[in-house]
Amino acid sequence: MDYLLQIKEATEFIRSQTDFQPDFGIVLGTGLGALVKDIEVAKEINYEEIPHFPLSTVESHSGKLIFGQLGGKAVVVMKGRFHYYEGYNMKEVTFPIRVLKLLGIKKLIISNASGALNPDYKKSELMVINDHINLQTENPLTGKNLNELGVRFPDMSEPYEQSMIDAAIRISKEENIPLHQGVYVGVNGPNLETKAEYNMLRIIGADAVGMSTVPENIVARQMDIPVFAVSVLTDLCYPGHIQKISVEEVIAAANKAEPYMTKLIKKVIAKDKD
Repeated sequence: MDYLLQIKEATEFIRSQTDFQPDFGIVLGTGLGALVKDIEVAKEINYEEIPHFPLSTVESHSGKLIFGQLGGKAVVVMKGRFHYYEGYNMKEVTFPIRVLKLLGIKKLIISNASGALNPDYKKSELMVINDHINLQTENPLTGKNLNELGVRFPDMSEPYEQSMIDAAIRISKEENIPLHQGVYVGVNGPNLETKAEYNMLRIIGADAVGMSTVPENIVARQMDIPVFAVSVLTDLCYPGHIQKISVEEVIAAANKAEPYMTKLIKKVIAKDKD
């Protein structure tokens, strides 16, 4: 079936279930689902109910769209996201972002768990993403361009919204939230990197490494959606601090940072003027 038609059918189904009009879309990463507890929920829809929607195969990612109020603003939250390493192609990975656009979101907030490459960073701290390096081997815009969704060659000189980054930095100082800003590098996964690979990623200018976010950002920017993104640093990936790590340890580190993440996102949304 035509990709654009699939997006429209998914959107129409969601609209048949709720007339809620979200202004913000939020993508929740690994171990970061507790933000939902702060939402005044108006409607929940399981991914499996939505036509053409992918289903998450990662244990720590539940799969549902949650509509409600957060920080006094109307939001739709993706509790559970999709990754290239799950076997989906990049059009499938980013399919929900296309749907959120058609639902009417004006801004997108992305969270993720990532490894710290910058030696100034500590475990369970947060990093606002101010730029990224894309090392993923498939681009979500490859193939015939859908002009209805965006231009063929989207500009990426400001992939992350500077006004929201500035707001986050101010909020972090006011609320004593440990927050850095830096460059995120997106890789395929699912294996973690070797010591030599961590070293290479640091040399090319990355402060944190992860397996998501970049394709979602590319698609959002093609559709002219401003993006704010923040990483929870779940493990240390610089010389002298690299240790074997399990998914359970990643989730535990993310859970420790979750109150800070929740407070930051909630206040960034509440103070947004647009």
